[in-house]
Amino acid sequence: MDMKQLNELYRRYTGKDAAQVKLLTPAGSSRKYYRLSGGDGEVSLIGVAGTDCKENEAFIYLSRHFYEKGLPVPRVIAVSDDGMCYLESDLGDVSLFALKGDEGLLEKAVRTLARFHYEGSDGMDYTKCFPVDAFDRQSVMWDLNYFKYSFLNTSGISYSEPRLEADMVRLAEDVDRVTRDESRFMLRDFQSRNVMVKDGEVYFIDYQGGRRGPSAYDLASFLWQAKAGFSHELRERLIEVYADEARRYDDVDAEMLKQQVRSMALIRTLQVLGAYGLRGRFERKPHFLQSIPLALGNLRSLLDEGIGDYPYLNEMLPRLIEAGKGIGVGDDGFEGLTVRVSSFSFKKGIPEDPSGNGGGYVFDCRAMDNPGRYEEYRSLTGLDREVIEFLEAKGEIGRFLDSCHSLVDAAVGNYLNRGFNSLMVSYGCTGGQHRSVYSAQHTAEHIKERFPQVRVLLCHREQGIEVTL
Repeated sequence: MDMKQLNELYRRYTGKDAAQVKLLTPAGSSRKYYRLSGGDGEVSLIGVAGTDCKENEAFIYLSRHFYEKGLPVPRVIAVSDDGMCYLESDLGDVSLFALKGDEGLLEKAVRTLARFHYEGSDGMDYTKCFPVDAFDRQSVMWDLNYFKYSFLNTSGISYSEPRLEADMVRLAEDVDRVTRDESRFMLRDFQSRNVMVKDGEVYFIDYQGGRRGPSAYDLASFLWQAKAGFSHELRERLIEVYADEARRYDDVDAEMLKQQVRSMALIRTLQVLGAYGLRGRFERKPHFLQSIPLALGNLRSLLDEGIGDYPYLNEMLPRLIEAGKGIGVGDDGFEGLTVRVSSFSFKKGIPEDPSGNGGGYVFDCRAMDNPGRYEEYRSLTGLDREVIEFLEAKGEIGRFLDSCHSLVDAAVGNYLNRGFNSLMVSYGCTGGQHRSVYSAQHTAEHIKERFPQVRVLLCHREQGIEVTL
């Protein structure tokens, strides 16, 4: 039925049937997304089949409101009579998450966020928001209970229900005070996966759960996204970039904003742990399982910086983090050895170990000639034939990998004999694009061929590629 409605909308808009229909990779929600195109370079549109008419109505209203304000969002083109399906403009497949190493784009995204908060809030009818119109005390309690029931209660640690409830209420009231002082639209799920990049510009695509609330919450969602891995220094700088843009509209104190962002980061991190618990532990979705240790790492950082006057959370959360070690890789029913092989840029830091074991090999590829220094290879990666031929022609990468493999092979053999379940092998270079990508790819394939009983997870971090061999 969904496809029939979407095809009818496409025909109504273009005058012909869609020649190609492709189901796009699903995300966390139950909505279905399709790309409908006429073929031969003709009109390409995104078709959305929702499951809740009110949620669709919120997205459609917000999209049209933002579009009229000149803000970068998909244009809603056609809506089915029952409101369950709609067509929107196609913004491509490249998300900011895949380009999160581009600090220029990150700055552009937070400056655009400030425009949404101020220009987008002008004339906003908050009664159109779904499922509520404000991020108030009740909304925060829903999120904190989501964390409690979907994550904390599955952790195995004991806790005091009354003391936890007291801190949760205090936290919710603190947020409610900030919300009452602000009358700006909060996107709520603002993260790099929900920002598309097309022709060098950023577009926001996921805001149907938005409502009135603190602008600091959106910054916290973006800067503390589990898999983004932003450094403390980058987070601080992007907050200052946001504040600089926001000063076009209001008197903004960057230091006060940083304090608010840290407070909102605590709530956001607990909320996403609830989502990871539900989608990962219960629904067994690997992406969410792999995000759990990263979110716990964020929680550890927040505790180190200080989360404020919440005595029981300060006492209980470190125990939760300790209990969470080992969640992620190997937590989806696979009981054998998992080897995670990664490529990365040293500029972005060494990859975190999602198993919680905190170890493994890190090899430095920077001693070898860098293809990125040559114009013809700069836009390519270590997966492209031209770069592969360049590296192999010199011979040094073969000798380098022979040495690495002798160490890795011995470790894998020993880990299998001793019943261990996780090992991490990482290759770093300057940009995480050429030498490290080539090395990680070949090592992953080498391990899988030599040890077929091992599960190999390959992650080219800076390229946004994750596959299981």
